[in-house]
Amino acid sequence: MLTIGRLDGTDRGAWQELFAGYNEFYGRTMPDEFFAQAWERFGRDEEVHALGARLDGQLVGIAHFLTHASTTAPDACYLQDLFTAPEARGQGVARALLEAVTAWARERECGRVYWSTHESNTTARRLYDQVAENRGFILYVIPL
Repeated sequence: MLTIGRLDGTDRGAWQELFAGYNEFYGRTMPDEFFAQAWERFGRDEEVHALGARLDGQLVGIAHFLTHASTTAPDACYLQDLFTAPEARGQGVARALLEAVTAWARERECGRVYWSTHESNTTARRLYDQVAENRGFILYVIPL
């Protein structure tokens, strides 16, 4: 059975493993203090938020998201990280997390949920193309 809900203290190890896998996918290695800081912020559930997907009670997917003001529409919900354990892929985990984040944002009267992914992430993009509109924007970044 697949369930979606907030993370709790017992999820810390499994969450970190999933978050490390997400970062590995994008070629990043995160120092331990980044994991600790993120976990603490998710616990406060104020600025950034996290949901977990559980298959038969085991944490197999995570979504991290936040809201921000918009100058042209109601507040927006940005889905920053979405990751499913490789062994759980193809079982509706990512779709369920997307639906849960969307419901969360709708309850808070956000005007949209949006995210970015690398163009080479073809597996995830097959799902994203089914559930969302690709408006063709290109992401630019100035590293600081």
